Amino acid sequence: MKLSALVCAHNDEARLAQCLRALEFCDEVVVVADRCTDRSQDIARQYGARVIDGIFPMESQRKAAGVAACLGEWVLEVEPDEHVDATLAYEIRAAIHGRPAGDWFDVPVHNFVGGALVRRGWSAGLGEVMAARLYRQRVKRWKAGRVDPTIVLEGRFAGELETPLRRDAEADVGQMMARLNRRSALRAQDLADADQAGGLLGDVARGLGRFWTSYVWRQGLREGELGFLIALMAGLDAVLSGVRARDLVKARAAIAAEPALQPTRLGVAGRR
Repeated sequence: MKLSALVCAHNDEARLAQCLRALEFCDEVVVVADRCTDRSQDIARQYGARVIDGIFPMESQRKAAGVAACLGEWVLEVEPDEHVDATLAYEIRAAIHGRPAGDWFDVPVHNFVGGALVRRGWSAGLGEVMAARLYRQRVKRWKAGRVDPTIVLEGRFAGELETPLRRDAEADVGQMMARLNRRSALRAQDLADADQAGGLLGDVARGLGRFWTSYVWRQGLREGELGFLIALMAGLDAVLSGVRARDLVKARAAIAAEPALQPTRLGVAGRR
């Protein structure tokens, strides 16, 4: 029962080695190197991984390319900032060799911020506490999207593992805000492409809903200041993405409205 590990990386040389070192129990490791300009590819090859180099504007494309390259019957999906300890490695092997009555397992995730375990309040895009990371080939696919693409699972649910993945999310609050900035810019492009830029009132309503879900429903309030910050970021993401999407739509419209370049008699392009 062959097991493939899949890691999608983008300039992750600072944390990739630790991630890959913990995946030696897998039969193969596939690393998708998306537009890497650092030593990510070299580090991946150093640990015996098969590297898929390419330009993947969308997260869904990276994931799909990685799964297609995996040769194992089962795929373990791990992010560069996550680590599999020996207990989880044993449980994964036991799960896939124990004649599972399903096609995918949910794996718990423990999210650490600056060394502190934050169990509650996480939402899509910022972190997850349970995810379908262990699955048979051709069971999991992603709808088109630059960030947090919708996941489609086919087949039967096999159960939940007990041992969590460890995710070292960010070292401090500043890095968390930088992550929010990057993700809202990508989400804005998805909204603009789908003609779903919406309006400010809708963004504020979604933002308030996400804050309440994170802080109250998912009990982020029990995590103190970090829980409040995570809930605030969840709300801000909706507003920032919408504002940026509308700016992008306006910029695209302005470019489309510009007069076309026309050739002159001297062969130099000019505008009319």
